[in-house]
Amino acid sequence: MTTTYDCSNDDQRADALEHAQRAIGEKKCVVLPTDTVYGIAADAFSPQAVTMLLVSKGRSRTMPPPVLIPRINALDGLATDVPADARKLAEAFWPGGLTLILHAQPSLDWDLGETKGTVALRMPADDVALELLTLTGPLAVSSANRTGQAPAQTAAAAREQLADSVEVYLEGGPRPLEGEAGVPSTIVDATGPRLRVVRNGAVSLDELREHVPGVLGLGEVPMAEEPAVEEPAAAEPGAAEPAAAEPAAAAQPSAPAAEQQP
Repeated sequence: MTTTYDCSNDDQRADALEHAQRAIGEKKCVVLPTDTVYGIAADAFSPQAVTMLLVSKGRSRTMPPPVLIPRINALDGLATDVPADARKLAEAFWPGGLTLILHAQPSLDWDLGETKGTVALRMPADDVALELLTLTGPLAVSSANRTGQAPAQTAAAAREQLADSVEVYLEGGPRPLEGEAGVPSTIVDATGPRLRVVRNGAVSLDELREHVPGVLGLGEVPMAEEPAVEEPAAAEPGAAEPAAAEPAAAAQPSAPAAEQQP
């Protein structure tokens, strides 16, 4: 049975978190507030639950959801080969409006969709979300709306779109908070040789560069370093002409695992 709780009420909040934790354990979806907009959440380690999340939104597996975590030290449990610069950004901006795309731990038994071996991680700056994440562990979360509709800024607005496909709605008031701009998280791809912004958002490029000066902005391409040209050695009489060098293939960035998200 679908239930909405007012999380501004202490008594309801305790019941809400207990019901939401139980729903997540039963592979059902819940709606929760974050510091950007409301999200629809499911157990990140249950393919059944993630499928229900995508079906509720009207999305396919080609748009895998990111994963919210309750604390920074969950990073190494879910991602591998985490660059030192990515850690710097996590330490500076988590909890907050920064999503990091990383190589997913290959040993994990999960299926978020067609991620190409990556996972998008974020720690939200919202007390209700963090309390639930502490109880449940990592959650696959996407914006609480049907595909093509505006992301919900209250649980009531989310329920108008998602209806009974969600077991529990956690109402925490408007998100973003009144008077604050509704800016999504900044997404940084940390799977290549250089960190690069793939979506502008709550954390500006200047703020990122205060901690990692070399991060590339949206659409920026690093200047190619031209190799030094050596003088060719004189060919011995009768020696074959050297073969022309093949041009180096352009490095292709990893496909991000993120979609529209809270």
